[in-house]
Amino acid sequence: MLIGYIKEIVRYPVKSFHGESVKKTNVMNYGVYGDRSHAYLDESRPGKYLTITQYPGMVRYKAGFMGEENDRMFPPVRITTPDGRHVPWDDKELLSDIENHSSRKITPVQYSPAHVPEGAIEEENILVVTDASLQRMKKLWGKEELDFQRFRPNLVISLIKDEPFIEEHWFGKTMKIGNGVEIKVMRHCERCMIITVDPESGERDPSLHKKVISERDNHFGVYASVLSTGEISVGNEVYLFD
Repeated sequence: MLIGYIKEIVRYPVKSFHGESVKKTNVMNYGVYGDRSHAYLDESRPGKYLTITQYPGMVRYKAGFMGEENDRMFPPVRITTPDGRHVPWDDKELLSDIENHSSRKITPVQYSPAHVPEGAIEEENILVVTDASLQRMKKLWGKEELDFQRFRPNLVISLIKDEPFIEEHWFGKTMKIGNGVEIKVMRHCERCMIITVDPESGERDPSLHKKVISERDNHFGVYASVLSTGEISVGNEVYLFD
């Protein structure tokens, strides 16, 4: 059954940095190509990464790949800092700036295009939200704007039929997208304080999280795991089947 179209594809080359919207990409076994492939280890918490939870200002650093996707090595990652500078993701001055603002010692870590571990991605392979749910959540929140990037999805689906939160009835079903890509919808995404952080200013507003808790039992969006890989593009039809 045709349920909609891909409206946005977003990947996050550096964990907890602002993501980049792309017109097309490859879906790998771990999710969208390069998603959370670069990160900073938080040396104050062995085995853990520095995230927006520890330093909300991370979301103001914008990360993007500079070059074509390559299955042998990632293209260079360029960071646009809050003050407009363009630097490599492992630039010494950038690392020092993050350490000073977060009051934590960090170590950059990079994975390969073939495999990004679940710890970096945190949960299932791909996070999906729908335009209908975003619009309903905006009304429930009562604000003029609700930037979808607060929820840090990989895919935003524009539904043919306007049914907010219909994705919560897709668990166990398979979505087919583009040239043979298939993902299985697994479960709710339980939200945390990250959605309180404005993705542009870094300012926090706890009222959104409170509303998601009270109105949606702290759920927004759904996680999906990859069944078959391939290329997807904005505008691709999305089919749902058992």
